[in-house]
Amino acid sequence: MTILMQLDDSLWFPDPALALEDPNGLLAIGGDLRPARLLLAYRMGIFPWFDRSQPLLWWSPDPRAVLEPDRLHVSRSLAKLARRQHYHLTINTAFERVIHQCRALREHHQGTWITAEIEQAYCRLHRQGQAHSIEVWQQQRLVAGLYGISLGRLFCGESMFNTVNNGSKLAMLGLCRHFSRHDGALIDCQLPNPHLTSLGVTTWPRARFLHKLKELQQQPVADPCWQPGELVL
Repeated sequence: MTILMQLDDSLWFPDPALALEDPNGLLAIGGDLRPARLLLAYRMGIFPWFDRSQPLLWWSPDPRAVLEPDRLHVSRSLAKLARRQHYHLTINTAFERVIHQCRALREHHQGTWITAEIEQAYCRLHRQGQAHSIEVWQQQRLVAGLYGISLGRLFCGESMFNTVNNGSKLAMLGLCRHFSRHDGALIDCQLPNPHLTSLGVTTWPRARFLHKLKELQQQPVADPCWQPGELVL
């Protein structure tokens, strides 16, 4: 019988293999969102996911949704949108605005797991150089973006938003091409959904993902990868 683990103030997590089957991947409860704990979680293939009505919950689902950057499915409409240059993309120039928009738009439409506590925690990771964002602009207006955590040649995607058609897909295209150019190898998308599947996201058994995670987080991407600035498609 698998037992849900209760975390304390100590910096630790149980083995992801002990996660529940129902609900899929629920591993532990409690703890905190200090940077050291968050980074330990990601390095072990674990992520936080909860809403304001719940305690802090930690997950490691099986299977895991992943995307190899070079295998992003680029539809004709997305390729046409990228060529038209109606938008320009940047990296790490507006992280706090991106995560706030992810929180605000999801909260307005369907509720969100991005609480104020989560927003503050990931902004701290960004200031430490561990969390990054891709921004999509229409002139001076931020219209789409995504953010996540970098672990060497693996990028752990967290959330995305858009206020224009295909904006989040354009952000993902920007991430994939930029990450691939800098030797990035895999994007962790956590849980599959129809939107991600349409982009080429597939699922791996958790054991395979954890093995690759252990390998890739030890391998650096090229140094300029996360430097703030313009992003070329």
